[in-house]
Amino acid sequence: MNIIRNLYIHGRFFIYVAVIAITFLVSFWFPILYSIAWLLVVILIVFFTIDIYVLFNVNKGIEARRILTKKFSNSDENPIPITIKNNYQFRIEANIIDELPFQFQKRDLEEKAFINPQGVWEFEYTVRPVERGEYYFGKLNVYISTFFRIVSRRYKFQENEMVAVYPSYIQMKKYEFLAMNNRLTEFGLKKIRRIGHTLEFEQIKNYITGDDVRTINWKATAKRSQLMVNQYQDEKSQPIYS
Repeated sequence: MNIIRNLYIHGRFFIYVAVIAITFLVSFWFPILYSIAWLLVVILIVFFTIDIYVLFNVNKGIEARRILTKKFSNSDENPIPITIKNNYQFRIEANIIDELPFQFQKRDLEEKAFINPQGVWEFEYTVRPVERGEYYFGKLNVYISTFFRIVSRRYKFQENEMVAVYPSYIQMKKYEFLAMNNRLTEFGLKKIRRIGHTLEFEQIKNYITGDDVRTINWKATAKRSQLMVNQYQDEKSQPIYS
């Protein structure tokens, strides 16, 4: 039963069937091809059986891993590495389909690779979330075929993995790094020292040249993907009448 659930017909199988059908058709005009057509049928059945045997004879033919971080940075490109190891004793064709969270509103990622015996294949793709929340990845599906490409065996890995999406901490770290290295002036920021002022918070606004770098609101900057600063006003004494 497990074989039936994970057994898939490769696209090339239908090409083989089409060739045999054409051979039968042409044999009406060239009778000698009739025997050849039946020979091709027998050959296809034999290799069909061999293909199933070599793919399912190994209990753990491949190992695959999707490497996810604990959190994604909102509105940034987040890398997702995938590693596949071939435990078969022959070269395989691997078709990888990674089921992406529905929030990305796009089809599942697909990749194809040829992996040598006992070889390891690695690749990386990126995703860019546009809203905060919990993102659930589906199954990492890998379809394996032999040289004949008559049938494929499906392997499933890492189903229902969740990654939380946070405000753009990548941009926040970038600006913090620039601040530590005194390079914020490259973005038009400069330090202004004010002495003897008592200030109270008024609002958050876009940064403009001349604003105090110490008033940068990092949380708002990460959320808006642009520099935001806290604006203060001089605290004034209020008249009291009695």
